[in-house]
Amino acid sequence: MVSFESDYTTGAHPEILKRLSETNLECLPGYGTDRYCESAGEKIRLACGCPDADVEFLLGGTQTNAITIDAMLRDYEGVIAAETGHISTHEAGAIEHAGRKVLTLEGSSGKVLPKVLQDYLDTFYADDNHEHMVFPGMVYISHPTEYGTLYSKQELEELAEICHSNDMVLYMDGARLAYGLMSRQTDVTLEDIARCCDAFYIGGTKCGALCGEALVFCGSRRPAHFMNFKKKRGALLAKGRVTGVQFDTLFTDDLYYRIGSHAIDAAEQMKDIFRRHGYEFYLDSPTNQQFIILNDEQLQTLRETTAFSFWEKLPDGRTVVRFATSWSTTEADLKALEEVL
Repeated sequence: MVSFESDYTTGAHPEILKRLSETNLECLPGYGTDRYCESAGEKIRLACGCPDADVEFLLGGTQTNAITIDAMLRDYEGVIAAETGHISTHEAGAIEHAGRKVLTLEGSSGKVLPKVLQDYLDTFYADDNHEHMVFPGMVYISHPTEYGTLYSKQELEELAEICHSNDMVLYMDGARLAYGLMSRQTDVTLEDIARCCDAFYIGGTKCGALCGEALVFCGSRRPAHFMNFKKKRGALLAKGRVTGVQFDTLFTDDLYYRIGSHAIDAAEQMKDIFRRHGYEFYLDSPTNQQFIILNDEQLQTLRETTAFSFWEKLPDGRTVVRFATSWSTTEADLKALEEVL
């Protein structure tokens, strides 16, 4: 069985495991106050071109989204997201569980488009009854999106302008950010993201780490007493070194970018394989997630030898499935896929 089910089905990149082993017997203070967390934060600030950014380390994406959204919104506010956004679909109501409503918009290949956002806000504030409604206080975007698509620099700038002119936060879920940054079709850099977003996170779990996400607050947007806030919600890791060492390694010698580049190269090879064998793509994804349309016979046959993810059912009965590459995808994996096809 060869697996393209996701980008976190294997453990950690060997360089990360090596550093965890090398530092294992060091006695270090807890709760993210160790020297590796400090070093990782400084390297991330440098990479973002944002020397005043605050960097916090958490364990997983849903945890990071739920806590950040809750901490940055006021009592009367909700968060806008595409209807296909992760917080709208696959986070088990974590945002609503914290008392924050997700206000969904129709997306375009997973993206919140600036015009759609502006139309929503115009309609909201034109309603004389809007004081009786949940106010939009944040826009949540994923980059890459849940469909592997990317925002352009212009789209990010336009979203930021709309958000800031309406006293809203722009927050980016970067669970797979390495693959967005290293896509051959992107014009967005980490510095662009830090300039446009009030907060975003750099994904580790799906980008070579055992676990962990690096949450970046830009321009003094870190909520007051955030450590207290994290602990109250069960998200303050006593052994903060576990995330600190990993992100310190990811941002040493361009490892984060090398991981992203490897997965993109593998995804491009995968696309060529599917094209050569006449398979239909659901959309054109420039990242490590590829979405293929299968009929029932193809679906059942491929499942016998290959692991992949169900994504959605089409009106004609065919199925959209996702194949994902990662740091651990090998030439042998791709060869095995081609032999199956």
